[in-house]
Amino acid sequence: MSFKLKNLFKRGFLKAEAIEAQESHTSNSTENSGIRLIVGLGNPGPQYAFTRHNAGERWVRAFAQEHNVALKLKRKFSGYTGTTNIDGETVHVLIPTTYMNRSGQSVGTLSRFFAIAVNQILIAHDEVAFPMGVTKIKEGGGLNGHRGLESVVEHFGGVKDFLRLRIGIGHPGQASLVSAYLTKEQISQSEWQQIIGSAQLKDEILEALIKGDSQRAMLLLHTESTS
Repeated sequence: MSFKLKNLFKRGFLKAEAIEAQESHTSNSTENSGIRLIVGLGNPGPQYAFTRHNAGERWVRAFAQEHNVALKLKRKFSGYTGTTNIDGETVHVLIPTTYMNRSGQSVGTLSRFFAIAVNQILIAHDEVAFPMGVTKIKEGGGLNGHRGLESVVEHFGGVKDFLRLRIGIGHPGQASLVSAYLTKEQISQSEWQQIIGSAQLKDEILEALIKGDSQRAMLLLHTESTS
């Protein structure tokens, strides 16, 4: 297949995915918006496991351990996945095994397979806009240049209505230092405990998310972080 034909095929495939995502969003927008999928973003491989860019992935591993979720590699979803029951609802847990900038491939495939709407997804990720120890929940909005989030939005045809667990990791001070700060520097165990601890979701926060009351979940988490 020629390069030109490959590009035409790719554009056609992405356009079809975008239409499918938009239709899914429209048909599910009036349904229960409670969280049914929790995703942790990161890069695969031991060289990235303890870097700041993997804060979302590390948080989901901690969440899975706390809730007795057995994460198993599922190649058809390009990630480690499992399920748990929260407040009577089945919740899927996912860690993509793709690189960060291809996260949407994994999230999109699993969500379509289980008919999970965009607004039923919570994505945990690192956030340079917040200092270490600060975590906030956000619905939609800007992506702050995060390649993992950009990939997810692309696979959902531009829809941004998923919830985000923005885990603060701080900023190195200069834009030129961000890449190494995120993907090359290994951080200490005590720093990880501070990062993951700030993002701990207590039972009442989880229950609010499962019931679709994101505003209450935001209030509860943000009140905790400032107290």
